[in-house]
Amino acid sequence: MSSSVTSKNIKRYTVTSALPYANGPVHIGHLAGVYVPADIYARFLRLKNRDVVFIGGSDEHGVPITIKARHENTTPQAVVDRFHEMIKDSFEKFGISFDVYSRTSAPIHHETAAAFFRKLLEKGKLKEKENEQFFDEANQQFLADRYITGTCPHCNHDKAYGDQCENCGTSLSPAELINPQSVLSGHKPVMRKTKHWYLPLQDYEDMLKEWILEGHKHDWKSNVYGQCKSWIDQGLQPRAVTRDLDWGVKVPLDDAPGKVLYVWFDAPIGYISATREWSEKSGKDWEPYWKDEQSKLVHFIGKDNIVFHCIIFPSMLHAEGSYILPENVPANEFLNLEGDKISTSRNWAVWLHEYLEEFPGKQDVLRYVLCAAAPETKDNDFTWKDFQSRNNSELVAIFGNFVNRTLVLTHKYFDGKVPAVDNLTDSDNQVLEQIARYPQTIARSLENYRFRESLSEMMGLARLGNKYLTDSEPWKIFKQQPERVKTILNVCLQICANLAVLSGPFLPFTSQKLFKMLNLETLLWDQAGTGDLLAAGHAINKAELLFEKIDDAQIKAQTDKLYSTRIANEEQQQEAVEPLKEDITFEDFAKLDLRTATIVHAEKVPKTKKLLKLTLETGNDQRTVVSGIAGSYNPEDITGRQVILLANLKPKKIKGIESHGMILMATGNKGKLSFVQPDDKLPDGGVVS
Repeated sequence: MSSSVTSKNIKRYTVTSALPYANGPVHIGHLAGVYVPADIYARFLRLKNRDVVFIGGSDEHGVPITIKARHENTTPQAVVDRFHEMIKDSFEKFGISFDVYSRTSAPIHHETAAAFFRKLLEKGKLKEKENEQFFDEANQQFLADRYITGTCPHCNHDKAYGDQCENCGTSLSPAELINPQSVLSGHKPVMRKTKHWYLPLQDYEDMLKEWILEGHKHDWKSNVYGQCKSWIDQGLQPRAVTRDLDWGVKVPLDDAPGKVLYVWFDAPIGYISATREWSEKSGKDWEPYWKDEQSKLVHFIGKDNIVFHCIIFPSMLHAEGSYILPENVPANEFLNLEGDKISTSRNWAVWLHEYLEEFPGKQDVLRYVLCAAAPETKDNDFTWKDFQSRNNSELVAIFGNFVNRTLVLTHKYFDGKVPAVDNLTDSDNQVLEQIARYPQTIARSLENYRFRESLSEMMGLARLGNKYLTDSEPWKIFKQQPERVKTILNVCLQICANLAVLSGPFLPFTSQKLFKMLNLETLLWDQAGTGDLLAAGHAINKAELLFEKIDDAQIKAQTDKLYSTRIANEEQQQEAVEPLKEDITFEDFAKLDLRTATIVHAEKVPKTKKLLKLTLETGNDQRTVVSGIAGSYNPEDITGRQVILLANLKPKKIKGIESHGMILMATGNKGKLSFVQPDDKLPDGGVVS
């Protein structure tokens, strides 16, 4: 097991960012959660003259890809080719500075992932196991979880997937679904035996406890540590590393036709294969970045990937035996949009490729806003009004205004040449002393993955310069005190040069533009913090606006675009009519024991968003039913309401509560659930027929 590395013995950094799924474009939630902080960190390391490789790539395997290809009547390869190029191009234009951006459909990845599987198999780290899975007889293939839909046993939502109900958020297995059917044929699947290989995660519990719960209790973010602890405390279970599918990395065994590596297994190996690809192009040896104890591995991910990167992938690396483990996994929470969860299916998102077209030259504005609103410790919200306000009130009015006034005055009074310092006052010295502290302060925040804090510190330097220039008023005293103005503008120009360095990780396009205006070669981080970056007599170039105001019309166009999409989606949902299900016999229906019942008590289920615990009076008994209706009803509003209960549904534990039965609900407009109930109050226990 890898021991923790300290800042003193780190020779190189391996920085990975979650591989975006190549079935759609990148949106601001992806950027705020993963790619902006990862890029800031990688750029900072380079400015510190550290040896770093920053890895990205497209995740191109898995069932959603095949489903999208089926819907579009094309091939999975055509789908991933299209979105890989779109994502890669968007990242490049946005300034995400990957050293390599690879893809998991590349031959080098298939080779790397297959070799990793073989190594684990040869070492006896994988267990072969036969079990039963759903099989579509019409299409003659086993069904992955997402190829099976049915009714959720917890909330009665009739479009639950075989791995999760997106209505109540409960994780499921296909066998739990009521009335399961194949997405491929629409028919009810049958159970057939199939063979797969499993990674026995329980074998690594002791290692994970020592490495995470003892070794990283104080340096990992609380959301990451807490989720890992919860998983370990519950006890880890074997996890299949293969599945029956024809799209993905083929299982490299002669007796495994029609089987591929599970996407959760092959995708993180994509970091390694991407590093190998970079190695082939750069001529540098890739292995030290993954196998040398003096390398620091950092994964940037969203919170939905914590378990994969902190428990499963490290278990894989440990089982293989030659790899280091991640030193940190600074996962972010989720970013919402205008008070609502970002949804690709509802097109409720700000897409990166569209932003780049609609706001040309404003990459740094979005980078700034997404870093300032980064969901580091809890979910946060992006609004177009906040985007406008931060641009106009901070970037334009503070950073841009200070730089512009400094350069314009230098050209006006001193022909665009840096004036020499005449005599430093106490206030000048105080400003210079403050400048000296910024590189270390910002660096400390970045090294601890506090990106919002570090951005605020960087802007603090711009605020310092803006206030110093405003308080000094060189335009008022130039005629009487030209020597004093020389000192003022020299100090201001030194602040501009420091800003050019220290803004580099956050605002790379602005940083380069400012270096160009100052006629200065790009400097490294440790060169900042002084008041002599620009020599007296050095000629600077003409001032250009670093930022421009964004007007109300531009913001209105974006909000109108968002809400028009929402209205169109809602109208489409209202027009859509769910097709009828297959016919059943009267005998099938007669098996259902439908009864009238009354809700005598209701309360929310802790740590869930959509589940209510209901106590029902059935006329025969009082029983508990857990129902996923919290998104439509408050507990206090439904006490005393009569409902229709499916009374003979077998009891099942949901979030530790035994639920006995299911209440009937109808789905209305916008997904709101409505009770199915009698017109008049009836005795509880009445038979519905």
